[in-house]
Amino acid sequence: MLREALRECGLIAILRGVMPNEVLQIGAQLYSIGFRIIEVPLNSPQPIESITNLRKGLPADCQVGAGTVYLTSQVEAVKGAGGSLVVMPHCSTAVIGAARAAKLDVLPGVATPTEAFTSFAAGITTLKFFPADHLGPTTLKAWLSVLPREVELIPVGGICPENLDSFVSAGATGFGLGSALYQPGMSVADIVERGKSFMAAWNLVKRRRKSHRN
Repeated sequence: MLREALRECGLIAILRGVMPNEVLQIGAQLYSIGFRIIEVPLNSPQPIESITNLRKGLPADCQVGAGTVYLTSQVEAVKGAGGSLVVMPHCSTAVIGAARAAKLDVLPGVATPTEAFTSFAAGITTLKFFPADHLGPTTLKAWLSVLPREVELIPVGGICPENLDSFVSAGATGFGLGSALYQPGMSVADIVERGKSFMAAWNLVKRRRKSHRN
């Protein structure tokens, strides 16, 4: 489901710090403007409850997952809440194996080519390029020149509307959006405003890439 959702919209909303009593309203508004993947990091307050609320309240074509997953024991909790995606800050073959065994999508975090190749050897072809603001588009392009062709890199960390184009030009196929989209205490209206800015930038980048291919 992960690749299908990324094809629909390449932007992942990361709601770090969100509360269970507000998450569905935020998620529904983000869905209404085009987001199809929403992540609740496990270092948020009551994250499993938030994932449950999102999964119960959002349409089936919106993938709901957990971020900052670093233990195999956390995978079953995510699955039990209805989550279908495990996002990791690192590359752990144990967590990857647990997620695959649970039939969940998994997005490992990779900061070196070795970690990228390790994830690929474990059967994962969509990778979280993290931290993107430190690694940069030049590094992403260099990695893609040596990684297997089926590997896709999703930059996360320091992503804003203004730098989408440089990463896409380097070969990125999607993005994880953190504090530039959502921070605890923000109003829903402000979150939607930021979400629309990202959507506008994403759609513009897609049009530019399409015109260049033609």
